[in-house]
Amino acid sequence: MSKGSPASPALMAAKSPGHGGHAGTSTSAANPASAVVGPNNVVAPVKMTGSEAIVRSLEELGVKDIFGLPGGAILPTYDPLMASDLNHVLVRHEQGAGHAAQGYAMVTGQVGVCIVTSGPGATNLVTPIMDAHMDSVPLVAITGQVSSGVIGTDAFQEADIVGITMPVTKHSYLVTNAQDIPRVLAEAFHLASTGRPGPVLVDVSKDAQQGPMTFSWPPVIELPGYRPVFRGHSKQLREAARLIRDAKKPVLYVGGGVIKAEASAELLELAELTGAPVVTTLMARGAFPDSHTLHVGMPGMHGSVSAVTALQQSDLLITLGARFDDRVTGVLKSFAPHALVIHADIDPAEISKNRTADVPIVGSLKEIIPDLTAAVRAEFSATGTPDLADWWAFLGNLRDTYPLGWTEPEDGLMSPQHVISRIGALTGPEAVYVAGVGQHQMWAAQFIKYERPRSWLNSGGAGTMGYSVPAAMGAKVGNPDRVVWAIDGDGCFQMTNQELATCAINKIPIKVAIINNSSLGMVRQWQTLFYNSRYSNTDLNTGHDTVRIPDFVKLADAYGCAGLRCERAEDIDATIEAALAINDRPVVIDFVVSPDSMVWPMVPSGVSNDQIQVARNMTPVWEEED
Repeated sequence: MSKGSPASPALMAAKSPGHGGHAGTSTSAANPASAVVGPNNVVAPVKMTGSEAIVRSLEELGVKDIFGLPGGAILPTYDPLMASDLNHVLVRHEQGAGHAAQGYAMVTGQVGVCIVTSGPGATNLVTPIMDAHMDSVPLVAITGQVSSGVIGTDAFQEADIVGITMPVTKHSYLVTNAQDIPRVLAEAFHLASTGRPGPVLVDVSKDAQQGPMTFSWPPVIELPGYRPVFRGHSKQLREAARLIRDAKKPVLYVGGGVIKAEASAELLELAELTGAPVVTTLMARGAFPDSHTLHVGMPGMHGSVSAVTALQQSDLLITLGARFDDRVTGVLKSFAPHALVIHADIDPAEISKNRTADVPIVGSLKEIIPDLTAAVRAEFSATGTPDLADWWAFLGNLRDTYPLGWTEPEDGLMSPQHVISRIGALTGPEAVYVAGVGQHQMWAAQFIKYERPRSWLNSGGAGTMGYSVPAAMGAKVGNPDRVVWAIDGDGCFQMTNQELATCAINKIPIKVAIINNSSLGMVRQWQTLFYNSRYSNTDLNTGHDTVRIPDFVKLADAYGCAGLRCERAEDIDATIEAALAINDRPVVIDFVVSPDSMVWPMVPSGVSNDQIQVARNMTPVWEEED
């Protein structure tokens, strides 16, 4: 970034001519002040500093909780924060602030907020920002920046965070004038929460924080060209309804966009009208009840045989808020080879990006699904409801023949699948389950029953180790009355477990289940299958018959948490019940499990989904329909 000039002039916050006036004194037909989120209180002009304007803007935007860590470049804003009613959670690492804001956003549907300093403070946020971008999580990250006069001089703790984050945000702002702060924050929240949700960065120079400005509310949002489409095109909806009417083997391919759009009830109505099987992706677990007879499972690399095969054999994919990512499709050219595609999504860039859509529908699923349901109902009224009996006989046989399950380990140690299934059974569907990344993530997606949206959180697109504990912390702040489990691996847990201190001090009583197989489990599984069991650098020495560094029970105690260890299958239920009974502090359970357990089913990387394996070298046998 050159001195006085940002990486991209379009990203400079100062858009309107003149900086002496105050925001909120006029309205724009294209971008009215009513687009500002929050209660839209009217605040008469008042003098204050830029840092005070940051805090006041967050209050007026309806923010209740923020996660952060102070440092020199953001210090001016932390001073007025002391006089605010905002609940600031002091994290132990900036990455924890970002993931906590993600977890908060995922369970509440509101914008998560994190605030850190410049340089390494800001760059430590890059991972959660990228994670939020991949998983479409509404997030506003506020970072301090060095004074505008020294930007571009390699000043102490200067980093071009706008340039660094530009590929992984919906928008990135550099604010160098205090007067722009209310408008920029209002725009940031609007961008983060509308259309396809995502992260927005607001980088504020230190002199802008310290400088004088005139605050008023609400500001006028200035976002020319940003106009998300919400209603689907009626012609496309009618064409989609005709395809559904004519399909013999339709599948509702449901992605996380259904949850983001708060459209689960609408999805249920459409599914029951069509009678089509429903598959819910890793990001959509809970969008449709697992217990519903139309649900055939989770698709993808570790999806159920019935879900994977339903997509492969389908003649029509009714794709709702999903993006045909590689973990679902396998080799793309062999994915669902005989299927026509209806693809509905709020983001037009996703449609036909990976798989060409025969009927593209751009808009919010909250609007599209009811309109599609009405169009389908009209078609069925005119021609009758399609007979899907043969399709369901085929899928039902698969579902009965190849249910999810596991084989008990031969080494006598506990089965991780058993542990996780009991956590879900004893805690129930009203809890929130937050997974890290790897084998335990897949087992948690497979063996816990999800009956409602926003009960399952994980890092899907980025696959971020270290996500679980801070995201669970944020989820508990957002949903304090729900039980929140962080289901983590011994590898993931060691990346961000310092946030246990945050939880203990702030009385955030999450429950952490460490699925301790003493290794980087998913990497070890691949080494077993594809590298002749050559375990290069995957042994972590945390589990059975090792030096146990660290000892997770001692670590929990050091962080002010309750620490438990379970090593026998007969103790699993009692240990989980003991954890559920402790609600005055965080609980950490070291579940010592077998390192030899693997995630099945599995579609090996680089092959067609038709080659799904239910166990090592075991592929299902079925007769394809003509």
